[in-house]
Amino acid sequence: MKFYNLKKHTKTRKALRNNMPPAEVILWTHLKRKRFRGLKFRRQYGIDRHVVDFYCPKLRLAIEVDGINHLGKKQKLKDQKRQAEIESCGIKVLRYMNTDIYDNIDGVVEDLNCKINEMYFSD
Repeated sequence: MKFYNLKKHTKTRKALRNNMPPAEVILWTHLKRKRFRGLKFRRQYGIDRHVVDFYCPKLRLAIEVDGINHLGKKQKLKDQKRQAEIESCGIKVLRYMNTDIYDNIDGVVEDLNCKINEMYFSD
């Protein structure tokens, strides 16, 4: 069963790519063109009925960039359900706050590197 980049979500994915929030643009500059560890990342990638901010097919890793609207209790519950659905497809999800990207992009990239090492390359 194909559940990646469903045709019915093509317009949504394209609109999201063309209107990326500034924090996503900043992180994308570090991920695109295999700049990060030689890994291919895609942006606004469809997984089942969800669209994740960034996705690395080789690692089956999704990265989500959350704004302040994700701090509310209702949104946190919605995000947890969404993440559980994505992870049920065998995909790991990492989340970063946009403020962390604005204030410390080098720290975010370093954290991402460490988490990838822990998840995929530890004994």
